[in-house]
Amino acid sequence: MKQAVTSIQVGTRGKGLYEFTGDVERWVSEQAMQTGLVTLFIRHTSASLTIQENADPDVVADLNDWFGRLVQERDPHFRHVLEGPDDMPAHIRSALTATQLSVPVMNGRLALGTWQGIYVFEHRRAPHRRTVAAHIIGE
Repeated sequence: MKQAVTSIQVGTRGKGLYEFTGDVERWVSEQAMQTGLVTLFIRHTSASLTIQENADPDVVADLNDWFGRLVQERDPHFRHVLEGPDDMPAHIRSALTATQLSVPVMNGRLALGTWQGIYVFEHRRAPHRRTVAAHIIGE
């Protein structure tokens, strides 16, 4: 068994989903493992990870809009407001989604479905540089 780790930087431009499947695929290819498991972990509390359809951009737009309606800014019940009106909603959206994903590696490639892509789901309004820790184990 071999293992490898890296950090992948994903720039965001505010709320939305940002695909970085290609970055993960390139890194997996460099490891030259035929079989294994990739774990991705976002190192932030106001953004998350998801695997979603990458063929129709309306899917990710609808997801972003729906989460905006689900957890709205300026809720008078929020106590944590020092970092702006979008911060506490971002923490809640992150808690409702995933901070870690696992993807099998088969025949040297990510075993994603035809229309699946890996995304950082940015929950803050401002641009950020998000760090995703990646770990692969396999042979």
